[in-house]
Amino acid sequence: MATSFTRMDESTADQWAVIGAETIANQPRVAEQFLAMLRQLDTITDGFSCDQLVHACQTATMAERAGADPEMVFAALCHDLGKLVSVFNHPAIAAEMIRPFVRDDVYYAIKYHQDFQGKHYYQHFGKPQDLRDQYRDEPWFALAEQFADEWDQAAFDPDYDTLPLEHFEPLVREITAMPKSF
Repeated sequence: MATSFTRMDESTADQWAVIGAETIANQPRVAEQFLAMLRQLDTITDGFSCDQLVHACQTATMAERAGADPEMVFAALCHDLGKLVSVFNHPAIAAEMIRPFVRDDVYYAIKYHQDFQGKHYYQHFGKPQDLRDQYRDEPWFALAEQFADEWDQAAFDPDYDTLPLEHFEPLVREITAMPKSF
């Protein structure tokens, strides 16, 4: 059922009740969109030894095998989704996409993962490798460090026993079933 207002400032509580109910009923489409975007990562290689879908699944596989909680595994899987839009600010894009579904430390670990990754390659671009140090006093620093050092930067091995996207589909559906924040 569609509402009839043409301006929000002329809407009613009853109309917003309809919108709210339909939004909740349609929440499963969010998981399907995340999965569709993840599948699109197989078109991006940008010179790496594997495409970005393999990298995403490999990062999530490593996180899961290391005992990371479901929110962190989901974030590891989705951490590079922003590359579908822009490589240069992909961490911020991906972080905002997952933000409603994860706790703050996971959000910040993804948002700033590029500065943490820089330890491993920024010198090749003439940039300082210690950009992560500006976050040293943040409560999420250790998680971001673990993510970058143990999983993300190590997840470019085409021979690694990587779990397929299908393995992570139930997790994506579970995590995105309802936002933690609005």
